[in-house]
Amino acid sequence: MALADAVREWDGKSAEDISGIFQDHARKPGFVDQVVDSIGNPETERGMTWLLKAWLESGERLNSKQLSRVYRCLNQLQHWEGKLHILQCIPHMPVPAANKENTEWFLREALSDNNKFIRAWAYNGFHQLAQQFPEYQTEVNQFIELAMRDEAASVKARIRNMLKLSEK
Repeated sequence: MALADAVREWDGKSAEDISGIFQDHARKPGFVDQVVDSIGNPETERGMTWLLKAWLESGERLNSKQLSRVYRCLNQLQHWEGKLHILQCIPHMPVPAANKENTEWFLREALSDNNKFIRAWAYNGFHQLAQQFPEYQTEVNQFIELAMRDEAASVKARIRNMLKLSEK
């Protein structure tokens, strides 16, 4: 079965099923290009972003063209899980300079999301952005200071973990 069809048929819930799709397709030629090209499609967004995250976490890396394609489609993401998966991918995806403003916009939107998981990973994304583009560092420090005072405990825990990892 074709990758897009398999993702469309996935129930959106079964981790075992999406893992099976990954196992069946991840080593096939063109896999990551199909995933990247389908991220902005609402029918497959959740599954394709999950597959991208799994692929990156397996140690693979996107080339510069693929990175740009992912970052260009951030404004097309509609589902909270798709947004979360992409936010979780940012540590594995350096932001191309040409996509800096679009990424900044996406992260600012995510910081004000009602979903605390989105907000937690948005802080992480801004931290990553500031590591690449130091002009964001002062603002990121302010975000973190405010978050450690006002955010939910789970968001604070993610920030503490992020800061610990960056000290290493």
